[in-house]
Amino acid sequence: MIVRSYQALKGTERRVDSDGWTSVRLLLKNDGMGFSFHITTIYAGAELKMHYQNHLEAVYCISGKGSIEDLETGVKHEIKPGVIYALDKHDRHILRAETEMTMACAFNPPVTGKEVHDESGAYPADEEAA
Repeated sequence: MIVRSYQALKGTERRVDSDGWTSVRLLLKNDGMGFSFHITTIYAGAELKMHYQNHLEAVYCISGKGSIEDLETGVKHEIKPGVIYALDKHDRHILRAETEMTMACAFNPPVTGKEVHDESGAYPADEEAA
């Protein structure tokens, strides 16, 4: 059984800061769950172009307000508390935060812990899995 506190992990190496966001990684690859689980804060005004080519992601909005735009179709969706989106086709997208947003995120395959977005907006493939 794994039991962890978000509050306790906020000041550890499981916190990763990048442009426009901070993520606390509660579950990582080495936890052996087959997915990773993060609580991510998207800062107000952030516009994040992403394309997870190596991961599938599901994101549930806990608080805040913003939107997600599918870059293939141009369709935009409102993001607010209670809304989930799943990037089931490695969707290229832009996440925009009107206000600070708190998001619960699950990644498959799991991330190892220190990943930040590369120039394409992706997390790199796990070198150990290759």
